[in-house]
Amino acid sequence: MSAAIDGFDRVVDVLVVGSGGGGMTAALTAHADGLDTLVVEKSSHFGGSTALSGGGIWVPGAPPQRRQGYAPSPEGVVDYLRRITDGLVSEARLRQYVESGPRMLAFLEQLSSWCEFVWKPGYADYYPELPGGSELGSTINVPPIDLRKLGPDEQTLLQPLALAPKGIWLGPKELRTFYRIRQSWAGKGVLLKLVSRMVRARVFGERMAAIGQSLAARLRLAMRERGIPLWLNSPMVELLTGADGSVTGALVEKDGTRIRLGARLAVVLASGGFDHDLARRKEVLPVLEQDWSFGNPASMGDGIRAAEKIGAATELLDEAWWFPAIQWPDGRMQFMLNERMMPAQFIVNGEGRRFINEAAPYMDFGHAMIEGQKSGVTHIPCWLITDHRSWMRYVVGGHLPIPKIPFAPVPTGRKIPPAWLESGVVKAASTWDEMATKIGVPADRLRETARRFNELARSGHDDDFHRGDSVYDNYYGDPTLPNPNLYPLGDPPYYAFRIVLGDLGTSGGLSVDEHARVLRADGSAVRGLYAVGNTSAPVMGRSYAGAGATIGPAMTFGFVAAKHIAQQDLDSHRR
Repeated sequence: MSAAIDGFDRVVDVLVVGSGGGGMTAALTAHADGLDTLVVEKSSHFGGSTALSGGGIWVPGAPPQRRQGYAPSPEGVVDYLRRITDGLVSEARLRQYVESGPRMLAFLEQLSSWCEFVWKPGYADYYPELPGGSELGSTINVPPIDLRKLGPDEQTLLQPLALAPKGIWLGPKELRTFYRIRQSWAGKGVLLKLVSRMVRARVFGERMAAIGQSLAARLRLAMRERGIPLWLNSPMVELLTGADGSVTGALVEKDGTRIRLGARLAVVLASGGFDHDLARRKEVLPVLEQDWSFGNPASMGDGIRAAEKIGAATELLDEAWWFPAIQWPDGRMQFMLNERMMPAQFIVNGEGRRFINEAAPYMDFGHAMIEGQKSGVTHIPCWLITDHRSWMRYVVGGHLPIPKIPFAPVPTGRKIPPAWLESGVVKAASTWDEMATKIGVPADRLRETARRFNELARSGHDDDFHRGDSVYDNYYGDPTLPNPNLYPLGDPPYYAFRIVLGDLGTSGGLSVDEHARVLRADGSAVRGLYAVGNTSAPVMGRSYAGAGATIGPAMTFGFVAAKHIAQQDLDSHRR
């Protein structure tokens, strides 16, 4: 079909919008099935939120698990997902995910040697006590990679918002060990590894990367190996449709020129959520005060809006992958993960009360902040309160509990950095009454909260919120304690860290079926249009099954969409 006849400047079989894990997996799958595929990316860098992430891929029954003799029951996993999604996600979508996730990883492993996946047991699912949940976990990772292998593409890999010093990288398991720098020799060993890596980077020019950076790099290398084109700086302006309402392509801007790209079979939207469209986010969730998202800076909801304009339905737009965080005065965001599992701390709302198991999965913690804020009591921000002993024993806010090291890339030593205190993000006090005044809560209530917490900590069980009962809670806790998540606060000074409602990106999006086809409000499919990743409504509903529960579905449904497109094309030729 010539461009002069069809009205397009270029025609491909499958047009993929977005170059994160979901988009690149869709492209690799479509191309492997013999389909002419093109990936267009809005920004000047590829990788999307995948490149900024921890790189985990939650896929129960994945090949790396099976190689180690572990095979979670598919029916058990479906039951687990059914329970945590609480009726918000169709049975068909849940089953598709559980069945196709392992197939997706097996396909990628067979497709390219760059696609290498590993499983290290021990990072539990987020609700391991539920039927079908796993204490060993189903988070799949990729090994680190030297980014020099990307060649010129290294310069266009999306870099994390907070860059580590040259040569510093940590694998997922090393991070847990590193957090125990004061509790174990293994933790101190990781510190020595980091020093060694810095030396190697300077002496040998290594540019090693792990987690999300490695995953995005490997998928890009596999695409390049297969000759799949990627256009950067090429935002989609709008979807193009035929007379019957089916999607026929997209209008894309490239090098200042608008190009009509035809998609003979389908367009796959993998362009992320609307992480940084604050106006829309406030519209769907008024308690959200600021842009506190860790998501891809380019994620403004382009794909969602384009599909809505042609009649697509949406779901759960008020939802996000919540992740409580610290916001420093320069605007930099920092995760609050291990700190919430730390033994000698508790978190209070504007009334000076605890309101949740502090070590709960980050989605649950975010929901508690939101619901609390809606009640009229300030929960955004809330305050994590700890003591000086913990400051000198655990990693808090990026501070390493080791003697002061001049010019260290992170805070060290005994003292809270003066800039932290001056900013108001951290408060220090010698009494509970003084702390109450500084964080704006009732003094009598804060004193009672501290008394009650210490009483529970001494007993070894949190009767109020059950912190430490779950294997998940224990993961970043202190293994030297009877309850890794509980220990009384001791002598002052006390410190309070301001916690805001961060997120890893929005999770609500376009309504889709089990094949990732975009749906209208009446449940009919928009012919020729698919959506995956944060552009689509989440298969996790309002929950989060385990580490990698965003990337796992994005890649799986990228694979599913491409397979469905290829099968539809095959069926049309048989008729």
